[in-house]
Amino acid sequence: MRPRPDLIEPDLPRGLEVFQLTTEALPSCHVYPLASVFTPDSRRVLLHRAAHAHGSDPRDPEHRYLMCDVKTGEMVPLTDERGTIAPCVSLDGSYLYYFVNETVPGDGRLTLKRVRSDGTARETLFVMDGPLPGTRDRPSRPYPISSISSDGQRLALSVFLGDGRTEHADWGILIFDLERGTVEVPLRGPQYCRMCVYYCPSPDPAHAHDLLFDECHGSISDPAGVVLQVTSGAGVDHHLLRDDGTDLRDLPFGRDGVETAGRFVWWGLTDRVISGVVTRPTVDGRPTKVRRIAAGTAGAHAEHAGRQTPGAWRRELMDERPYPDFQHLSVDNAGRQLIADTDANDQGGLIYLADLPENESGTLENVRVLLRPRTSWRKTTHTHPCLSPDGRAAFFNSDESGVFQAYMVRGW
Repeated sequence: MRPRPDLIEPDLPRGLEVFQLTTEALPSCHVYPLASVFTPDSRRVLLHRAAHAHGSDPRDPEHRYLMCDVKTGEMVPLTDERGTIAPCVSLDGSYLYYFVNETVPGDGRLTLKRVRSDGTARETLFVMDGPLPGTRDRPSRPYPISSISSDGQRLALSVFLGDGRTEHADWGILIFDLERGTVEVPLRGPQYCRMCVYYCPSPDPAHAHDLLFDECHGSISDPAGVVLQVTSGAGVDHHLLRDDGTDLRDLPFGRDGVETAGRFVWWGLTDRVISGVVTRPTVDGRPTKVRRIAAGTAGAHAEHAGRQTPGAWRRELMDERPYPDFQHLSVDNAGRQLIADTDANDQGGLIYLADLPENESGTLENVRVLLRPRTSWRKTTHTHPCLSPDGRAAFFNSDESGVFQAYMVRGW
């Protein structure tokens, strides 16, 4: 862990400290913000060695997941198998769950493992080397992130279910029951390509089975699961679903002909969702593109009505003043702060911090630049800023040194 006072510019908040967490001569980063990658005391965070912002090469023998102590800088390697993917830290911070992907469409093996956070007591929990129960389908192309339920009993993972030959094959969600050692498929269809799937983090048992996911209407994949078209028409919308496949609900974002739902995040440990929405209003006869941020809770499924979902609650989190063009979002567990980045290519990107309103009628407050990460802002070098659970530190990625690395900033 290397102090980087040179990244603290004079106009930034006083008291900042910036540290470069990874320093090897190979690309590394933190794991995507929506993943469960922190211990509950915010002291340790999972990092990704020999990787880029959106994943890694499964054939790379240098690839590892590392547990980093942010006070001492100590790095504990937790994996060494090739093909490791979709990490998830247990809610008490004791274990890392992860998958070893040895699949191809219609064949191969997908293995769920876990290891203690100190690198000991590795266990194989589930091996899928045949069809899923009650089907002829075999999972492949697992999503880079898995998600754990708020009661710690189940893992969710998005996969491709095609056999490599069938046109318009399904994608789906796998639910692993960690106590019973079973796997089920509560949702499947060709439109669910590369789904981001996240359990509701609320400690309320009523929400422990709720899954948040995005549906890419109009998406097209080839028989091997290569996505040829992500969306069409009215685009993406967000849904909630119980992990037994019941109680489908819609979130009030997008699909009204003007707005498209974008990246989402839970509002702290609640059942409210924050979405970065993209609007394309016509100004002086020409379409424009504007990014906004809104919050909402789900209403009953109404034929994918999006913003017009009856019974859903929605709140605009931006007033009429000019705002940055926010991209990736993250919120602390208390739901008090939001961190976001912008591409701002002429400046190597910007990272903003804002205060979330304490009531349902407020908007973002105290929006300020936290840091200039100086990244090249290619897809593989996105900053992906995220807040620690306690909201006292933020993590981001940058290739400002010439090698993609993980960083931490604190002290605002």
